Amino acid sequence: MSQLLQHLINGLASGTIYALVALGYTMVYGVLKLINFAHGDVMMVGVYMGYATAFALGREAQRSLWGVVVIFAVAMGGCALLGFLIERFAYRPLREKPRLTALITAIGISFALSYGFQLDIGFLPGASPRAFPEVIVPTEWFIVGDRDVVVWNWQIISFLIAVSLMGALQFLVYRTRFGKAMRAVSWDHRTAALMGIPTDRIIALTFMLSSALAAGAGLLYAIKDTSVSPLMGLYVGLKAFVAAVIGGIGNVPGAVVGALLLGLVEEFVVGYAASTWRDAVAFGFLILVLLVKPGGLFGRVAAEKV
Repeated sequence: MSQLLQHLINGLASGTIYALVALGYTMVYGVLKLINFAHGDVMMVGVYMGYATAFALGREAQRSLWGVVVIFAVAMGGCALLGFLIERFAYRPLREKPRLTALITAIGISFALSYGFQLDIGFLPGASPRAFPEVIVPTEWFIVGDRDVVVWNWQIISFLIAVSLMGALQFLVYRTRFGKAMRAVSWDHRTAALMGIPTDRIIALTFMLSSALAAGAGLLYAIKDTSVSPLMGLYVGLKAFVAAVIGGIGNVPGAVVGALLLGLVEEFVVGYAASTWRDAVAFGFLILVLLVKPGGLFGRVAAEKV
């Protein structure tokens, strides 16, 4: 029983990180019907921004509360700007083009970021993995029995940060004028423009918001995993995309549920089977869900008139 509880805690901690990245996929797909495959690499850029900021602050300052806030603020703000630039110069000119054109562009941006960051010139970090600074010193906060169940401080802090960001996003989407405009653009951006909604601004802000969430998720992942590399975005981004599809791409609560389920499935596979099966079972779980519900757990299969 204690082993099961430990795996539940670990799985939820991983799932909340996947959820923040999956929400970015869901938001962009909701307003543009575009799978932004560069999203995971934007997350990677945010991690390196946080890495550089932490070293600039110094060992003592980076572990303080204000230091952690500065690291998150710089990374999330920098990725928000990056998301704006990607949308403005890469996706906006292709908005009226076939969707396949934008999809290929997204893959190109993904490769440009992930492999461009492997160049060891100027401010680029190079291909070698690096250890992320210990901005949150690992501490055992709760111990049950004879170390049968251990809850670490970074797990609780990551969970609280992730839940807070997801709650803020839920409030923004469903309780504000911006959220109402975003949902209108998601339904039909041409009609929304005729109704006076600034669609270009809404789409740009959506990209900025999703990119900022990706940066926050990337920092939480780096704090947990400690090792960062230019290709980390491909791996985490793909898993988050799987989570979004499981929940129902375009559905905000579905992305969260799908990510939590994926985190739990991976943790149980590692705990009760073998770590080498983790990826195979995760993608097998995706296939199983889509066989039963092709639109995802919370999605709907809609007929399209052609």
